[in-house]
Amino acid sequence: MIEAGQTIRIARPSADLAAAERFYTRGLGMSVLFRAVGDPAAGTHDLLMVGPRDARWHLELTVGTRETVRPSPTPEDLLVIYLEAPVSQEFVARAAEHGGKVIPAHNPYWDQGGVTIADPDGYRIVLTERRWGSNTPLPDEPGSPDGP
Repeated sequence: MIEAGQTIRIARPSADLAAAERFYTRGLGMSVLFRAVGDPAAGTHDLLMVGPRDARWHLELTVGTRETVRPSPTPEDLLVIYLEAPVSQEFVARAAEHGGKVIPAHNPYWDQGGVTIADPDGYRIVLTERRWGSNTPLPDEPGSPDGP
């Protein structure tokens, strides 16, 4: 079973770890949690892990040393961060100064009370003023496979 307290790692390829590091650390204020230089002979990857200090989640960004996987984000590959407060223009400007690009959301829902920023590899981060509490299942609905 997957439990509430387990850690989540979101792994993505990157074309430029230095640019990604600038964006996530200087632009969004995350911390470098780990880094490693890959070994081409062993086929291991250059690796950068970033995230909020003391969080139960982080991003793993990699560049292959023998074989490179190009980032291929779609408009719906979103990392949504619930700030629970208005998104400040200073925060958005800092993210843009450090390699982010403010873009309209593919789904206009995210433009209401939020901003979508593409990272240097084109992956989208939504900063929203919305709040999300603990996950709770939806009630069973009549006619659903699990409902009455």
